[in-house]
Amino acid sequence: MLNRRSFLAASTAALTAPMFGATPVVASQKSSRKKIAFLGTVVFRHSHAQHFLDRHVMGYTWNGHWQEPRFDVASVYIDQFPENDLARGRIKRHKLNQFDSIADALTLGGDKLAVDGVVIIAEHGNYPRNEKGQTRYPRYDFFKEVVKVFEDSGRSVPVFNDKHLSTKWEECQEMVDDSRRLGFPFLAGSSLPVTWRLPSIDMPFDAPLTESVCVGYGGVDSYDFHALETAQCMSERRKGGEVGIENVHAVRGEKMWEMLAASDRETTRRLMVSALCCSHNLPVEEGYPADRITFEWAKKTLPDTTAYFIQHRDGFRTTMFLTGISDFNYAGLRSDTNEVVACQMYLPMPGTSATTADFFNPLARHIETLVLEDRAPYPVERTLLTSGMVIGGVESLHAGQVKFTTPEMAVKYQGPHESHFRGA
Repeated sequence: MLNRRSFLAASTAALTAPMFGATPVVASQKSSRKKIAFLGTVVFRHSHAQHFLDRHVMGYTWNGHWQEPRFDVASVYIDQFPENDLARGRIKRHKLNQFDSIADALTLGGDKLAVDGVVIIAEHGNYPRNEKGQTRYPRYDFFKEVVKVFEDSGRSVPVFNDKHLSTKWEECQEMVDDSRRLGFPFLAGSSLPVTWRLPSIDMPFDAPLTESVCVGYGGVDSYDFHALETAQCMSERRKGGEVGIENVHAVRGEKMWEMLAASDRETTRRLMVSALCCSHNLPVEEGYPADRITFEWAKKTLPDTTAYFIQHRDGFRTTMFLTGISDFNYAGLRSDTNEVVACQMYLPMPGTSATTADFFNPLARHIETLVLEDRAPYPVERTLLTSGMVIGGVESLHAGQVKFTTPEMAVKYQGPHESHFRGA
């Protein structure tokens, strides 16, 4: 965590480095640096593509200092240019090579793959929305165009995909299968698992867990993904690893509170309250006693909550709540000690006083590691499964808040032994 000295150092670095530039890279160094193709849907203020493009071109704060990008952006493909576009200005300012197609961006206008990595940021932009409320961002489409270049070139390089893989399970599975078939490292997902945690803890590896709960905020097919990644990055470290899910039951409002009040949901209620107590944004006055944050308080204060009740194939449970509390908080129960492991995944939004602790920096760092070391720092199966959880939640709500079975989502994997979040 930042102390006063490192906070001031990071703030000073953030102010001076973009203006005066980091230490120049001499030509001999630059020629040996790895190169990426940056593929984005749209670049505007606070869009995901703006956050990642700026970090990969200008750098970011790291350990109290300004970190120059550890690879070069060799090409840029942007799909849309709205009135508030920032892409053209960024491309001109940093003398980036813009291409009109994904294939040209990967081949640098030639016939074969000519970059060392691919970064896909297909979030935001004007794209079709279906009857289930899902926005069909072109993550799968971008990815398949990348795969075609790999196949035509006879080689492949690491790929990062921002957020969930797709809105259709068969497409999500196909993307992971393609990475295995062609043998390239594939990293995907949310910034939440690798951001700061308050307190700075991880789930002990091989811990016997009963259930994971995340209390977050936002909408369906958007921020639900962040909440599920928050829970899954902890759950996957449980004894026996992940084995996949059987069903998702998504419910809202009064129906949700009725289900949560059932006798077999005592652990869920306990974990929900524990997660709420990690929040910085509860609608209470300063000094409000923590012991008054109860299930009944939550029911009265957060009546319009949406929940996903998720049953795993080994009896484990994941429960996600979308509320109006404006942060993401995790709680999990150890069956051996009856201990609750709880923390906040720190997400300081732009415009707050805490934006120095930028939650995009750790994920940008992991993307660099993916390309530089030719390995995914943590398993893409996490995001394959959380993508499926989102799909299950959407399907459950669309069908009238009924249980949606997921026999195809038997995703088996073991979470990493080492920690990857920013506070580790």
